[in-house]
Amino acid sequence: MPIDTEAQFTDVYRANYEDVLRFVRRRARPMDVDDIVGETFLVAWRRRRELPGNPRPWLFGAARNVMLNADRSMRRQSALAVQIQVATEAGGYGTAADATARVDSRIDLVSAWQSLTPADGEVLALHVWEGLSARDAATVLGCTRAAYAMRLTRAKRRLASRLNPTAPRGARPLADALGAPHEA
Repeated sequence: MPIDTEAQFTDVYRANYEDVLRFVRRRARPMDVDDIVGETFLVAWRRRRELPGNPRPWLFGAARNVMLNADRSMRRQSALAVQIQVATEAGGYGTAADATARVDSRIDLVSAWQSLTPADGEVLALHVWEGLSARDAATVLGCTRAAYAMRLTRAKRRLASRLNPTAPRGARPLADALGAPHEA
């Protein structure tokens, strides 16, 4: 969908700004969010004639690249771990009996999440936080759908093994709670 006019770009901007903002807020320090989102749309403006028909995954990929260029060492996993915990509890994984147990469980999840590689954290975040289809997540990561699905499966296994290292190899309730990759 080549964009030839400012009005067309404005429509794309308005339709995708909130999604890109949420995407960046979940991954960057609050003080960097506006700059990253602005840079993402600047890149989109410069490459407006190359934007695909569905620019959302492309914009997520561009935002990801801006964040990686801005600060490769930043680990954004703590904030994402909270959302994983909510998804986990909703999925039936270890529903805590009381507030103390929920706090302990959340602390364990944060610790396990932070021990993952940034690549595993990003794959899980695209699945759990963004709810992207496997095809769209693969676009964001710059890989095939099959490669994304394999990365997601492996990342879920690694997270589950960190949460319950004594569980038998075949038992992975966290991986089941997180679900399969969303189909396109």
